[in-house]
Amino acid sequence: MMHRVLGQRLKRDGDHRDALLRNLAGSLVQYGKIESTETKIKFVKPFIEKLVTRAKKADFNAVKYIKGVLPTTEQGKKLFSEVVPRFLETPGGYTRIVKLGRRVGDSAPMARLEWSKDE
Repeated sequence: MMHRVLGQRLKRDGDHRDALLRNLAGSLVQYGKIESTETKIKFVKPFIEKLVTRAKKADFNAVKYIKGVLPTTEQGKKLFSEVVPRFLETPGGYTRIVKLGRRVGDSAPMARLEWSKDE
């Protein structure tokens, strides 16, 4: 039994999970939407929400944290210049999950994560 174990492992070790989280978050910032398995999307959504909330502060510590979390500096600049201004008045709920059905090869449930406010 796995009592009081928080989070999901996704059959990866800790470093691989962190890299997956950062890359999925960076792809969402860069492209505006990502498609993956439903489990991975549900895994990355709280991280993205907290990242945008922290970016809305736009102080030195927030910029430094986001620079360290996102894979490229261009993604950080895009987060501050394009994504955050859309959500300044919104207290939360920056993303939405759209279920897409099942993948053809292994029948895994697929989903898309996208920003809740369109441009």
